[in-house]
Amino acid sequence: MKTIKFICACFLVTTSIFLTSCSSDDDGGGGGSAAAGTITAKVDGSWVTSMEMTTFAYQVGSMLSIQGNTGGTSSKAFVFNITTFDGVGTYDIGGTLGLGQANASYTEITVDISNPTAFESKIWSAPYEGGDKVGEIKISEITDTHIKGTFSYSAKNTDDGSMKEVTEGSFNVEFE
Repeated sequence: MKTIKFICACFLVTTSIFLTSCSSDDDGGGGGSAAAGTITAKVDGSWVTSMEMTTFAYQVGSMLSIQGNTGGTSSKAFVFNITTFDGVGTYDIGGTLGLGQANASYTEITVDISNPTAFESKIWSAPYEGGDKVGEIKISEITDTHIKGTFSYSAKNTDDGSMKEVTEGSFNVEFE
């Protein structure tokens, strides 16, 4: 009888550990690996990470904006806007009636040091024509002071039709 009780106790403990170790994905996903105050992602396979001093988030009503750039004469920037923000969850870029719940862009700006007014700017935006879902932003954590999450999307430059694939993105950004 002691053996049966021991086996039952072991089963209950093992089951309890298994069930409590499983996390439910509330559609906010994991928080990603971005260092505090940064946005980081692979853009066409190369890592881009924003500087802490040029990265921030702000919220006005149900509109959330997250932005950051690398700084310097060859600056690269990310901008995300969630138009229907209501907390932790997944927000589609494109999809719903061609608008989705969010939009995103990736920008590259090159400045000529000898002539600072001469610069080249290219912007890849999502969503683009057709309105199909082209990515998502997952908010995994939000407090009064910061927001954390992950993202990925395909973006298009409307001037030349080129595409950028933004993958493995994450952010850990303070509110302004």
